[in-house]
Amino acid sequence: MDSTALATFLAVARQGSVTGAALELHTVQSNVTVRMKQLEGDFGVALFVRHSRGVTLTPAGTRLLVYAERLQALAAEARAAVCDAGVVRGSLRVGSMETTAAVRLPKLLAGFYRAYPDVQIEVRTGPTSELLEHVLAHRLDGALVAGPINHPDLVARSVVREELVLVTALGTATMSERLARGGLTVITFRQGCSYRQRLDAEFITRGWLPYRRLEMGTVEGILGCVGGNVGVTVLPRSVVEASQARAALRVESFVPEPLIVETLFVRRNGSAMGTTTSAFEKHLSASETVDSRPDLMTTAGTG
Repeated sequence: MDSTALATFLAVARQGSVTGAALELHTVQSNVTVRMKQLEGDFGVALFVRHSRGVTLTPAGTRLLVYAERLQALAAEARAAVCDAGVVRGSLRVGSMETTAAVRLPKLLAGFYRAYPDVQIEVRTGPTSELLEHVLAHRLDGALVAGPINHPDLVARSVVREELVLVTALGTATMSERLARGGLTVITFRQGCSYRQRLDAEFITRGWLPYRRLEMGTVEGILGCVGGNVGVTVLPRSVVEASQARAALRVESFVPEPLIVETLFVRRNGSAMGTTTSAFEKHLSASETVDSRPDLMTTAGTG
């Protein structure tokens, strides 16, 4: 399987049609069709099911997709390693949790761009579990995720430790009152978010059950709904304090011990770290951190 066939297969899989793949690859449809037939002939199995709306992957094609993405990523990694002349330049693919992207990433990227203007950074946001999959699949060079992370194929470095707080609308009922009325709604990111997992664990431990769930995709969306008394949430204190909705929110520490979350920068273990990725990791290490000592935090009751 040569690199052209690999790129063609991936383009067809992404676009779901020969026409779309041809446009992506800047070639004609007949070239795409020929490559796909050759590839299917090499494997001796059908990789796509043809239908009126385009094509979909067969089970064999789905299995190949994982390896094809990995092979393409490894080829790009090898090319970057061979061409690495010790100069910080080229591209860098970074993943980030939505909360980190909203509050910390702008300052981090601004400083990095000033120091290394020749680097093109691609940022992908998502929940921790999804970002880890992208790093392991070579789709990202590294990602800012919530700890703890214990995976043999990943290397993690601490970036910041901060407090998770309970967020409710200002001047509204306490948690006990909400539960008594049977009207508790929690607002979270989608499945795979580490803050959501911490919220669920903490609410179960404290007996704050049952509750309805409302999923949203952005920090401001969540906090806007909390400020409108739609529900409650748990997020890092820094995220809430930076929000435009802050004036409408009540922020409370968990007692008797505050909840601490650690943001980590993870990358693949065993992969050669290029000059650009190394420079970004050093920039993260030199960035501002938040002290997690309880005596520096407000510890109001949660109601």
